[in-house]
Parts: sequence; C-alpha cells; structure tokens
Amino acid sequence: MNKKQWYESLFENYAQKYDKESFTQGTVGECDFIENEIKFDKTLKILDVGCGTGRHSIELSKRGYAVTGIDLSDTQLARAREKAEKDNLKINFVKQDARHLPYQKEFDLAIMLCEGGFPLMETDEMNFEILTCVSKSLKEKGKFIFTTLNGLFPLYHSVEEFCATTSEEGNATYRSNTFNLMTFRDHNITEFEDDLGNKKTLECNERYYVPSEITWLLKSLGFNKIDIFGAKLGKFSRNDKLTTEDFEMLVIAER
Repeated sequence: MNKKQWYESLFENYAQKYDKESFTQGTVGECDFIENEIKFDKTLKILDVGCGTGRHSIELSKRGYAVTGIDLSDTQLARAREKAEKDNLKINFVKQDARHLPYQKEFDLAIMLCEGGFPLMETDEMNFEILTCVSKSLKEKGKFIFTTLNGLFPLYHSVEEFCATTSEEGNATYRSNTFNLMTFRDHNITEFEDDLGNKKTLECNERYYVPSEITWLLKSLGFNKIDIFGAKLGKFSRNDKLTTEDFEMLVIAER
C-alpha cells in the first residue's frame, strides 16, 4: 500500500470543519461570477473538479445547472451528498482522481476552485496531468475557470503571516513555512482538529505558479484565450488586475 499523501490525510474526516474554514466562505459571490461568465445558460454541463464538500456544485445546482462534482476524498463527498440531499438536489458526486478523469469532451465548463487538486500534487508533472484531464473533459468550445496559488505573493510576503491573519479561531493553522525559490513550493506544518476531535499534524507542500507558467501550460493544451486576474474571496472580478498582493490568481481559459 502506498503511503498516503498529505492531501489525502488532510481531507479524511475533515468535512464539517472544512466548511467552517475562512477560505470556504465566498461561495455565493464566486458562483455569481461563474454564472455571469457563462451568460446564465442553464443548458450547459458543468464539471466541478476537487469539489470537496460540494459548495459550488450545490449553489450552482440550486440555480438550475447540471453539475458533476469529482473529488478524491470519501468523507468530503459524503458531506457533499448529505448537503445536496437536504436541499433535495440531484447532483452527480463521483469519487475520481483528477489526474485520471474518464471524461472526453463532455462538459461545457470546468471549474476548479480553492485549490481543487491543482496545485497540491507532489510533482509538477502530476499537476499538469490534472490540467490535461480537465482539458480533455471539455467540449471543443469549452471554458475552464480555476484559482491557483500566486507565485508572485511569496516573493514579497510571508505565507505564514498571511495564513495567520486570515484564519478564524478553530481553523487549521500553518507554521514553519519555507518557500523554495528553485521549485516554487511552500513547505509547511499544518495543524488542525478533524471532525472526530483528533488533533492532526501534517507536513504539507503546495506549488505556487507565476502567470506566465500558467499561460504556457494552458496554451500547450490548446487554450488560446487565457485571462488571469487577482482572486478575491467571494468577489471574483475581471476588474481585479493580478498584483503581488494577491494570494491566489483567478484563471479563465477558453479555446
């Protein structure tokens, strides 16, 4: 049996608590932006990659869209199904590894928000596999909207300080952050309490990307219109120029 990766351990029995994290509170505003981007076309099929507890899938489904949510975590998916059932929503939540998606030209839109898999993988190649699989899942004129960690931010700021100032009591904490300039990976110790009351400590690392890298990766997959903005929690906007102050970037790619 392969050793569990940190992101697999992190999302075990961490669904109720995950929904209380400060970074999961912007769902409605983010879905407003998505709707606007697809011109409120309810005929479109949406793929939510790394859907977690289903917050974007559920909100979009409430608004009348057909959504398929995929995630690697059983407990996150169980929570998503429970929430959807409570709201009488029919959403296809499926356990899938985003590096090996089975879909071919099935969706009009793919969303991957709040680091939905990408850029958590242990190698750059694996992160790229996620982009490749999402690209294959989209129809010819498909659109891809995602957020990812902004590599310009840690060059000017402490990631540890940023995480400390944006979290609430009871949220996960991050310490001993070290940012590697050669790999653009931030290594840290994440401490949190899971839904069962167990205190956990994990050694994590996430890949930060600079805009030119993202543009090149997406161009190599056939996307010809790539727009990148600063991602403001719950307030995505094409008016927010990406700066070194933005912890995340918002990427909108079209063929």
